[in-house]
Amino acid sequence: MQWEYKTVKLGAKGWLGGDLDVTEFTTMLNDLVRDRWELVSAFDTNQGHGSTRDVVAVFKRPLEK
Repeated sequence: MQWEYKTVKLGAKGWLGGDLDVTEFTTMLNDLVRDRWELVSAFDTNQGHGSTRDVVAVFKRPLEK
């Protein structure tokens, strides 16, 4: 089976980062699932001193031929 992939980056907010809008993230996940995307991985990127700058989510779905 062949797959196509989608990468989404969400910015963290707050003085030192690390605050993710969970409602926005949940809405995005539900929208993508409706389009048959499956979450493969999610991770944060560090801006320094342990603060999160972004959250990156990777999705996949079967490639339509």
